[in-house]
Amino acid sequence: MKTPRSFASRLAPFALAAAVAGAVSARAAAQFLKNVMVPMRDGTRLAANVFLPSEKGAFPVILTRTPYGKGGEKAALGAGMRRLGYAVVSQDCRGRGDSEGKWDPFRYDVQDGQDTLKWVIAQPWCNGRIGTAGGSYVGWTQWALAPGAPPQLKAMVPMVPFAEAYPHAAYPGGAFQLALCFGWGAGVGGIRADANRLRKAFEFLPLNRWDEQFDRRAPYLRDWIAHSTYDAYWRRRGVPDRYKDIAAPILNIGGWYDIFSKPVIEMIERVRHESKSRLARRNQCVVVGPWAHGPAKRRLGELDFGPEAELNVMELQLKWFEYWLKGKETGVEDWPPLLLFVMGENKWRPACQWPPRGVKFVSYYLASDGKANSLGGDGRLALRPPEGQTPPDRFVYDPNRPVPTHGGNNLAALPSGPFDQTEIEKRSDVLVYTTPPLEEPVCVIGPVRLVLHAASTAPDTDFTVKLADVHPDGRAFNLCDGILRARFRRSNVEPSLIRPGKTYRYEIEAGVTANLFKKGHRIRIEVSSSNFPRFDRNANSGLPLGTDTKLLKATQTVYHDRARPSRLVLPVAPR
Repeated sequence: MKTPRSFASRLAPFALAAAVAGAVSARAAAQFLKNVMVPMRDGTRLAANVFLPSEKGAFPVILTRTPYGKGGEKAALGAGMRRLGYAVVSQDCRGRGDSEGKWDPFRYDVQDGQDTLKWVIAQPWCNGRIGTAGGSYVGWTQWALAPGAPPQLKAMVPMVPFAEAYPHAAYPGGAFQLALCFGWGAGVGGIRADANRLRKAFEFLPLNRWDEQFDRRAPYLRDWIAHSTYDAYWRRRGVPDRYKDIAAPILNIGGWYDIFSKPVIEMIERVRHESKSRLARRNQCVVVGPWAHGPAKRRLGELDFGPEAELNVMELQLKWFEYWLKGKETGVEDWPPLLLFVMGENKWRPACQWPPRGVKFVSYYLASDGKANSLGGDGRLALRPPEGQTPPDRFVYDPNRPVPTHGGNNLAALPSGPFDQTEIEKRSDVLVYTTPPLEEPVCVIGPVRLVLHAASTAPDTDFTVKLADVHPDGRAFNLCDGILRARFRRSNVEPSLIRPGKTYRYEIEAGVTANLFKKGHRIRIEVSSSNFPRFDRNANSGLPLGTDTKLLKATQTVYHDRARPSRLVLPVAPR
C-alpha cells in the first residue's frame, strides 16, 4: 500500500453507504433464509441465517461466525449489507444458538470456519468473492479460518480480534487473565452473575473449582486452569505457525485500551513478513485508536481525546469490502499499513512499519535511595545508567491485599481506559519511578518493555509494570501495563521455579501505546506484584496453578545499581 498524500482525506466521511441505500430503497423485498443447517466434516450441523438481495444472481458474500447469537431477519449487518448488493451468512458457532454440538470456546473454530467457507462457495448465490466481518470472538473466528483458506476468501475485517487463545487471551506473561477468562467464560457458559457478583467471585479459591460457587458448571473453565502452559491443548486453539498460509487482505481494527491491543498489530505484522502470498504481504492494514473493546468514541475513562478520535469504523469496513469484493475505487489502495492515533497529541499518524520508521529505543533507568515505595518515595527515572552501588527498593507483596485494577485494558467486568492512578500510587507495595518535568515533548509509539533485576523470598511470584503520563496537575493516567510470572521468565512451555533470595533478570512486556508526553508532563512507571482482578493473584507458593487455598506473603527486592541496571525501554518516535 502507498502512503496517502492527505491523511485527513482517508478519514473523511464516506457517503457511499447512504447513496447506495437510497438507490435500492425502491427494490422488492429481499430474501431471508432462517436456520439453514450447514454440515461440518464430523456430521455436526451449524445453523446459519442467510440474507440475499432481491435481485436474482450471484453476489459477493459476507460471512460472520458468532457465539453471541446470529440474530434474526432485522440483524443490522445482514439487513444493511444485502441492500448494498451483498449476500450475508451469519452462523452460530458450534454448541451455540441453534447449532448442534458441544460449546468449547476456540476448539472447533478452525475446522468449522473452513467447512463453512467451502459450503458458501458451493452455493448458487455466491459469486466466488467472500469477505468476513465481526469483532472480539467474531474477530477470532475470522483469523481461525484464514490460514489455508480457499482463494475465494478475498477480504477480512476483524475488529478487536486475537489469533492465539493462550498468549493473547488466557496467559499473557504467564499470568492467568482472570477477569477476561472467567468473566467472559462464565457469561457464554450460561453462568448468571452481574458485575458486582463477579468481582466478589474472582476472590474464590481454589481456581480449579471456581465454577462451584455457581448453580451451573462450565467445564472449559477448569480446562483453562489445568492447562497453564502453552501445550497441545492451546496450540489447537490458535494459528501459531500458520501466518505464512494467510493469503487474504486484512483490515484489523483495535484500540490502545483494548484487551487485545498488542496482538491486533502483531498479527498484521506477522502476515506482512511471513505470508507466502505477495498480495497478502502488501495489503495488510491496522487501525488503532484511543478506544477500548467497544465503540470508537472520543471519550474513554477520564479523558477526552478530541473530535478526531470519533471514527466511524463501519465506513472503513465498507470501503474495504467495496474495493476487495466489488473492485470499486474507494481509496483503500492508498492506505498505509498502519493508521495510529497518537494520544496527547490527539492526531492520527500513518506508518509503514511497526514500530514506525525512525523509532529509537531509549532506556530510562530506575533510581532511588532505597525508598521508592509509594508516590511519596524517592523513585526516579534517569537517562544516565547508574554508576555504582545504590540501595535496592523493597516491598511486601501480600496477595490477600492485592493492588487493584484501575482502568487499563479490560472487558465489561472492569472499567477500561485511562484513569488517574494516584490513589494506587499511595500504596507502600507500589514502587513509583518518575522523570523530572520534561523540557521537551517525548513521543512514544511502539512496544514498551521493563528490564527488571529482582529477587523474591518466594519460589514463584509475579512482577507488574504500568506506564503513566503525569500531567502538570499531578494526575497520572495509565497508558499500558504488563505482567510476568516468574516461573515463565524463560519459557511458557517449560516453567521453572526461582530460588528464593536469588536475583533474576526479568523482561516484562508492558503492552503497546502511542502517546505524546507533552512539555511539562512527566513519565512514570509503577512496579509491583499484582493487578487484580485483571490477573489472578500469585499465591507465592510455587504450587500448580489453581490448587492454592492459602495466599502467602513475599518480600520483593528491586535492584538498580551498576551491575543490575533495571530500566524502562521506551520506543521514542521522531516528531
